Amino acid sequence: MALIVMKFGGTSVGNCEKIKGVAKIVANEKAKGNDVVVAVSAMSGETDKLVGFVNEISANPDWREYDQVVSTGEQVTIGLLALALQEIGVPAISFTGWQMGMVTNAAHSKARIRTISAERIKLALAESKVVVVAGFQGITEHTGDIATLGRGGSDTTAVAVAAGLKADVCDIYTDVDGVYTTDPRIVPEARRIPVISYDEMLEMASLGAKVLQTRSVEFAKKYNVPVRVRSTFKPEDEGTLVTREEDIKMEKVLVSGIAYNKNEAKITLSGVADAPGVASTIFTAISAKNVNVDMIVQNVSKDHATTDLSFTVPKNEMNMALAAVEELRKELKIADVLADNKVAKVSIIGVGMQSHAGVAAQMFSALAKEGINIMMISTSEIKVSCVISEKYTELAVRVLHECFGLEKEQVKELK
Repeated sequence: MALIVMKFGGTSVGNCEKIKGVAKIVANEKAKGNDVVVAVSAMSGETDKLVGFVNEISANPDWREYDQVVSTGEQVTIGLLALALQEIGVPAISFTGWQMGMVTNAAHSKARIRTISAERIKLALAESKVVVVAGFQGITEHTGDIATLGRGGSDTTAVAVAAGLKADVCDIYTDVDGVYTTDPRIVPEARRIPVISYDEMLEMASLGAKVLQTRSVEFAKKYNVPVRVRSTFKPEDEGTLVTREEDIKMEKVLVSGIAYNKNEAKITLSGVADAPGVASTIFTAISAKNVNVDMIVQNVSKDHATTDLSFTVPKNEMNMALAAVEELRKELKIADVLADNKVAKVSIIGVGMQSHAGVAAQMFSALAKEGINIMMISTSEIKVSCVISEKYTELAVRVLHECFGLEKEQVKELK
């Protein structure tokens, strides 16, 4: 007997018929003799509708009350799925975040999980019931208020429950059948990756691949929770296993996937004083606007007096970043400010890059042959990212996918 945590997203539970279909998938897992916990999201579109209600009432809502409203979508889904399971003869019980003991900090709308007691879950499992839990929500540690985890938070809920229960695996069911070498809509030859490391998945999630929420992968890595990405519509497929690098046999696997993100804007500050504390002042001001800065490049100062500073931010936060810079422009004597929201980031990811030289050069060469200019570069042990013109995104993805032979079967398997 194994303990399986299953998670179903909004598209999987989009209406009552789909919920009945999910109940059959869960029932099949239970019929194998396994203990089963199911985490679910709100029905597709429901959270957006609730957010819309909030915005109709208040342009600047109190975030505690915001969470009170948007957390209700999951409560509907868990009750319906528990009822659907009972209707086909499977004993089931549903729990909200507070009922299962999911405790978070007080950062409403983007709360972080502190602890999960899961005592009621354990008692229900001991009674051979399927437990259905609400994703995306918990209660604050000091006041007991409802707090939500941010978009994609149901993934994090599922992995946290799996970690708390020491589950054998956490299956994330979605509308795709696994993690692919790149977006199949751009490259039809893209392949499903049978197994991928936590670090590779983290990079792909943070760089634009939307299969798993980044925080859920961080949680899985921290607590060593094996995660499988599977399709609700092809439940018989094994999908993609996300696990530890040391549990994967790696041979000649240079690059595992290509990720891209069009939600990028580039800001360049020219004539910035080349002096200690200037960069700190600039980025502290941007941080105060709650703008997330990604890549940063500072040019070498030729005259030891001024330099150019470029950085990227999410496209929808560009104006807030520019406002922060404008407030400092006179004080820091910034000569010019240039902004470009027609850029994209394209990245290659693979743990095999740690032991191979020349990967970045191969990437740059492939892009150059197509006349694609690179504006910024960022690297890590398992990633190389380039900022390019947005209009070349699809071409760059196709070229790099072919360059690194990702359409072919990789020699990458479990030990």
